[in-house]
Amino acid sequence: MRDDDIRSSCFASLDVLCARFGEEVPYPGGLAEGFNFRGRKIPFLSTQKGIYRAAAQSGAAALSIQTSWKSPYGDTETETGYRYAYRAGSIDQPDNRALRQAYALAVPIVHFVATRPNFYKPVYPCFVMEDDPTAGWVLVSPGKMAGPLDEQEPIILDDPLERQYAFRQTRIRVHQARFRGRVIPAYRDRCAICRLHEPRLLDAAHIVGDLEAQGEPVVANGLSLCSIHHRAFDEELVGISPDYDVHVSRRLREEDDGPMLEVLKGFHGRPIEIPVRRAWQPDRDRLAQRFERFLAAT
Repeated sequence: MRDDDIRSSCFASLDVLCARFGEEVPYPGGLAEGFNFRGRKIPFLSTQKGIYRAAAQSGAAALSIQTSWKSPYGDTETETGYRYAYRAGSIDQPDNRALRQAYALAVPIVHFVATRPNFYKPVYPCFVMEDDPTAGWVLVSPGKMAGPLDEQEPIILDDPLERQYAFRQTRIRVHQARFRGRVIPAYRDRCAICRLHEPRLLDAAHIVGDLEAQGEPVVANGLSLCSIHHRAFDEELVGISPDYDVHVSRRLREEDDGPMLEVLKGFHGRPIEIPVRRAWQPDRDRLAQRFERFLAAT
């Protein structure tokens, strides 16, 4: 038994939650509510263990797995997916059998990656593409939804290059979600420049890009910025000095293009809001490096 009907209901309910909450779905008030299936409430995951098979399932394969927020970026990464470890203990215990059956039956599952306590990024559909009982892990790779919009079905990506590309995009989104899950709360869910207090409109902006030296995904290398200020920061139209002051480019300050631009120009010379905890405050050396780029562009 594959439990395709339960899996379809699970994915459809996750679509709704992701549309409502965005990249990070909270457990309280979100995932904790479960999803409806034939008049029953089915949990999405277990908060007590990583491998989950719902009691309502007829088949033996897992419905979802989860990765703790405590590790920097979760499970070991390969070119095409995550190596997800068996549960410690016997290979024949129910959780490990459920994980291995997901491979044997080639069924789609959900990978819930915790971004911070009580928040998850659901990655779905995923498939268990390899099973190594000797090493004690499976390889979990993203698939895709295919078909008409109202009748989409999860499918495995058989092309290795397509799988590599899909996992690379998934990995970027997961890394960004985890980075965001650390940065936004450090700024008390506010934009550092304009103090906008709406988490769904806030981004975690890197001071130094994650592909550069000193570009580690730590709070001190991040800024909580609203979507507009994040775009302006990335385009070197707004800079932040090592003294935590906002600088708007001369080109923008000399333009006259309506009230929105006037609001943006009004932050020139003002200090940003920084986290209270010293370890979370923007690193001045990184800001100096980034500010030089801003000055060169203005």
